[in-house]
Amino acid sequence: MADVKETPEHHYDHERGRNQSVSLSNNITARIENPLAGIPRDTLFRNVDEFCRETGLTDIAPLIRKGALVAQDPPAFEEIDELDESEREALRNEVAHRWRQPRSLYITVILCSIGAAVQGWDQTGSNGANLSWPDDFGVPTTGPMASDYNSWIVGLVNSGPYIGSALLGCWCSDPLNNFFGRRGTIFVAAVFCLLSVIGSGFTQNWHQLLVTRLLLGVGMGAKASTVPIYAAENCPAAIRGGLVMSWQMWTAFGIFLGFCANLAVYQTGAIAWRLQLGSAFIPAVPLVIGVYFCPESPRWYIKKGKYDKAFKSLSRLRNTPLQAARDLYYIHAQILEEAQIIGHNNYVTRFIELFTIPRVRRATLASFVVMLAQQMCGINIIAFYSSTIFVEAGAGNLQALLASWGFGLVNFVFAWPAVWTIDTYGRRALLLFTFPNMAWTLLAAGLCFIIPQQLTAHLGMIAFFVFTFAAFYSPGEGPVPFTYSAEVFPLSHREVGMSWAVATCLFWAAVLSITFPRLIRAFHPVGAFAFYAGLNVTALVLIFLFVPETKQRTLEELDYVFAVPTRTHMHYQLTKALPYWTKKYILRKNVVLEPLYRFDDPVASDQIKGLKHPHHKTETDASS
Repeated sequence: MADVKETPEHHYDHERGRNQSVSLSNNITARIENPLAGIPRDTLFRNVDEFCRETGLTDIAPLIRKGALVAQDPPAFEEIDELDESEREALRNEVAHRWRQPRSLYITVILCSIGAAVQGWDQTGSNGANLSWPDDFGVPTTGPMASDYNSWIVGLVNSGPYIGSALLGCWCSDPLNNFFGRRGTIFVAAVFCLLSVIGSGFTQNWHQLLVTRLLLGVGMGAKASTVPIYAAENCPAAIRGGLVMSWQMWTAFGIFLGFCANLAVYQTGAIAWRLQLGSAFIPAVPLVIGVYFCPESPRWYIKKGKYDKAFKSLSRLRNTPLQAARDLYYIHAQILEEAQIIGHNNYVTRFIELFTIPRVRRATLASFVVMLAQQMCGINIIAFYSSTIFVEAGAGNLQALLASWGFGLVNFVFAWPAVWTIDTYGRRALLLFTFPNMAWTLLAAGLCFIIPQQLTAHLGMIAFFVFTFAAFYSPGEGPVPFTYSAEVFPLSHREVGMSWAVATCLFWAAVLSITFPRLIRAFHPVGAFAFYAGLNVTALVLIFLFVPETKQRTLEELDYVFAVPTRTHMHYQLTKALPYWTKKYILRKNVVLEPLYRFDDPVASDQIKGLKHPHHKTETDASS
């Protein structure tokens, strides 16, 4: 996707009273600018008063004035005379104690976590059921009656939720969000997830089972496209990655619970697979009920022009009214910037603009890469078919379920470190570290199938490397794709952009689910695992070239990150970053990496340094 080269504009914005030197469509200088920076105080106050009159917030105009002053230069809040000591202390704590957040924010995150657990449980119900339902419905994949046709049928039924998501559920997300908001969309999606899995337990043939799985996909797609956005829009920038990544962490927990349920009902006889599929309704119940106890996304209210409700929502999600006022006005200012290049549009034009507006196109490409990489890494051949794989390795049905349970446990436990590392090391760094390790562990697991099956080491070493693979996946490619895709798009295109990203992920999950039963028959497990190990290396190259870092910047500031042309980013990675890593970590030289991005405002880690050393200025490097 080539970017049209433009000369960055440099002009004086008379309406806002500041110099404009960064183009949101072609930020070739890689400068990340605060849209309020440089506005004279009188002009800023005049703009705030006009904003309050237009939005009916005149009763809190003095508060929004103070919030605008803080938003204009966040590190300099100590010098703002209008703030009292309690407000200054709250702003200090926001940086020094970034996890000290109000209860409503954590309730919202818990709700999103339940939504993720539904997603994970839905995935693994079929994992254990695959050992039984094909025989009941006359499409066995093992034994004398097995055939290639049956393998395709089993793959098709297992892929049902991902087909339904990719073709319908994800694309329903934008209109549902437009009419019902984030909470309403989550409610509708949860109802689909609740009723469809119950229905799957009562099916009488594989055709009916496929229909219920497709309906489940409608709910999964709409939910997966909305919940990460809902979390990202409600969380402060400094901890957004850690909280939004709870989607993957609790998806992993849901996967683990699904494996637990598979084991719990294993000895219930002929109805075991029905209970394994139907048990996924359990986490959907609290999701349906709990969603209305959470505040609506303030950014959705702002998009709809409901600024009074947006302020009330922000007041529940921030520690003080000052912080709510600051975020309200800052979001408003950045949306005005977005409107200059995007303007007004409808669903169809928004989708087309994913590929035509340079800033949005770069986010589309980056989200496509991270979502595609989640399927290329091979995690879902384990999540969907681990029981089948372990049976291929010589395990009995109970042993296979126990080994799958171990995989689910490792997947969940090793997701926890990312809560801290995703905002410390960044999304990109986690991916670049974990993909090479996933490649070699997956290859090793495949090669262990060569060990004679009668040896104890055969099954033990396969399980060991599968678990090691999961341990590398969980803190990297596990949490990053949904966190990343939820934050990279501008507000105007966030729903359709996330729909695109999730549809990409789940479409390729459907392809994987359909093809893997046939692939493992044709390639043998050794060839199948080696194939996905190679895809890990391919994904690593794509991430290195096309995925910018986003850590600890506000959702609005990311407009400037994705205004940097793709060729500029690629050129930097190949000519600056790659030689730096080679010299530093292979040749062991003492070298310094020239930063790609130059931020007007420091990120949270630099603000902490600023609190300790008020006169020390730093330039943030977000290029790694």
